[in-house]
Amino acid sequence: MNLILLEPGDFIAPGTVQLQGRRFQHIAEIHRAEVGEALKVGLLNGQIGSGKVVARSDGEITLNVTLNREPPAPLPLTLILALPRPKMLKRTLQHATALGAKIIYLINAYRVEKSYWQSPWLAEDKLREQCVLGLEQAVDTRMPQIELRKRFKPFVEDELPAIAAGSRRLVAHPVTDQPCPVDVGEQITLAVGPEGGFIPYEVEKLQEQGFESVHLGPRILRVETALPVLMSRLFPGQ
Repeated sequence: MNLILLEPGDFIAPGTVQLQGRRFQHIAEIHRAEVGEALKVGLLNGQIGSGKVVARSDGEITLNVTLNREPPAPLPLTLILALPRPKMLKRTLQHATALGAKIIYLINAYRVEKSYWQSPWLAEDKLREQCVLGLEQAVDTRMPQIELRKRFKPFVEDELPAIAAGSRRLVAHPVTDQPCPVDVGEQITLAVGPEGGFIPYEVEKLQEQGFESVHLGPRILRVETALPVLMSRLFPGQ
């Protein structure tokens, strides 16, 4: 936890917060912060700053906080991600959030198992939990927007044109001759398939909407590995 992420409900007075639970445990056991020490803090969807420990008990810690700088800029990216299997979903969301993705669509595809859509990890609070972990890791405060779409064709034909309007459109697809571009410097809509990739029909439907197929080389990577590689190539240094 490189950032103690605060929420409006934590404030007991202007500039003063009280924390319990997971954040208290982390501060007490990992930071081992005592009264007078300062920690890096940020307000959810707000600014970043510092929090000085002013009181501590067995289950609660009080900080005086000063918020004075903006979080990192969001990536100019809309991510279209075929729903991964639940265990991979957690890691993938953490990675995407830590790297600065702020608009994420989780969609269906032929190779997405139907059972994945029944996962308790798709509950709003569970998705939020993974995003919080990514924000804490990256010292960021802006919560991503996550949308679920269970029907591939209606999404691609009816919604995607407006979602991707004004952006360069890329679909990660290992069976293509075009490598993924580097440092694009423009708004990107990136579609990433499930394990095994999008089937040819799905790639064709995306191409009909202006998506270019790109690859990452001869190695076939897991989604949780491929996504950070794609994002770091498209937006190095961001």
